[in-house]
Amino acid sequence: MEDGLSLVMRDIFNKDVPQSERVYRTTMEILSLLSSSQTKATFFTLGIVAEKYPQLIKEITDEGHELAVHGHNHYRFFQMNKKNAYLEIKRAKDTLEQVSGVAMKGHRAPAFSISKHTPWAFEVLAKLGFIYDSSIMPRKSKYNGWSEFPTDITEVKTPYGLLTEFPITTISFGSMKLPFSGGGYLRLLPLWFLRRALRKIITQKPAVLYVHPYEFDREPYPSYYFNEMKKLPLKTRIKLRTNFWNRKKSAKKMTQLLEQFSFDRMDRVISQASNKKKIFTP
Repeated sequence: MEDGLSLVMRDIFNKDVPQSERVYRTTMEILSLLSSSQTKATFFTLGIVAEKYPQLIKEITDEGHELAVHGHNHYRFFQMNKKNAYLEIKRAKDTLEQVSGVAMKGHRAPAFSISKHTPWAFEVLAKLGFIYDSSIMPRKSKYNGWSEFPTDITEVKTPYGLLTEFPITTISFGSMKLPFSGGGYLRLLPLWFLRRALRKIITQKPAVLYVHPYEFDREPYPSYYFNEMKKLPLKTRIKLRTNFWNRKKSAKKMTQLLEQFSFDRMDRVISQASNKKKIFTP
């Protein structure tokens, strides 16, 4: 759970702007959709969002959803060393636990940025007492892919014991793995494809469906965003524009998937999974 506007202003335009109310409004919309379908979910949340909107955290936990860690400032693991990552994740964990009064079990890295280039991340998470992580994109990618990682729920060996990894769901087309079930893929792929892919996956194992609050934000962005965007190369401007595509359809598509498939909190899905999990040594 993150404020897309303030993050893109910081990470793309190098401009610091406050957390906007958009993250509150759009997360409340997601909560409403989940309530209508009587579905419980896991909210991987930034520490800075919890600090700004403690009432939103209360809404999440009061509805029976799981609260989990998404970092404090949304720093990607390839931007940090082991020491800085420990401090970043600890700060987020402490903040969320203080605001919610609930112990944090789970973690998801910003931009799924735990990869074969940052295997020490598992050690950091286990040292901090996390039970599970859901950050691995098991495919080839420059920053957030780990093609050799198992696609099933897996136990990862660390110096501090085993850490369960629930990787992002992919579907294979030959040698290519497509992470179809979240983010831009969920917005842009047709509903019939998503249904067919999910039906195929869940006959074999649990699937991960994920969304970001900003994907439900249909309000125009402020002028300062577009003023900064004009300064960027054409290729980057086009890429940023794709983040707005199909946002108007996000709520309807999510509603239809919630009606046709059964979803639950990630901690409960992991606990109900087979005890015969694969063991992976980074």
